[in-house]
Amino acid sequence: MAKNLDGLNEGCVCRLVWVVGRPPYPLSHCITEPLSFFYLLPMPYIPVEEHLPGITGLLEYRKDSAEPIRDLTQFLLRGPNSLTEGERELIATIVSHNNQCKFCTTAHTAAADLLYGECDTTDKVKHDLENAPLSEKMKALLVIARQVQQSGKNVTAQSVDRARQAGATDVEIHDTVLIAALFCLYNRYVDGLATLEPADPAYYGVLADRLVNHGYTRLPQGYDHLKKK
Repeated sequence: MAKNLDGLNEGCVCRLVWVVGRPPYPLSHCITEPLSFFYLLPMPYIPVEEHLPGITGLLEYRKDSAEPIRDLTQFLLRGPNSLTEGERELIATIVSHNNQCKFCTTAHTAAADLLYGECDTTDKVKHDLENAPLSEKMKALLVIARQVQQSGKNVTAQSVDRARQAGATDVEIHDTVLIAALFCLYNRYVDGLATLEPADPAYYGVLADRLVNHGYTRLPQGYDHLKKK
């Protein structure tokens, strides 16, 4: 049983993980030297492959329902669009952050950082949006995304007008709302089934590279190559 350990609730079923290296956040900011340590990770509510943390384990669990979700995500985040791939990843990031979905926030922050080539933009988007190094149009669209995260009914005419005044097209407003709604689905899917978190934080870098350079469709060869030898 775990009690109030890094967000775990009393009564949570957990697995004990042994790691050699730097500990996961929030310990990593105060321990800089590699060491060996144990820590607890929650167990998912359904059986998923241990080498597939987060959303990938769920998508592999039901490939039939995963295919249309993957296709929609690929179209929205990697298909032709007047919003850049980085800007679309920022929508995924701000929604996941405000939904407090740790896996999705970390994954899409890493993907956006890779696309932008720096990490200041995502940090500002999550914590100080109006001072983020973005166009006024993108700031306005991210405000809409944040409102969608709260509730579709929270989107205001004033927010839409601000986006239009800043140059956003109707298609860009539409796609912002749809991407934000899609990532609410992902966040609730991941957290609602208590999916696995990566034992090694370096996993997020590998995942980000895959999202940027391959996209959101299933790898043709599957994911067995990610199993530990």
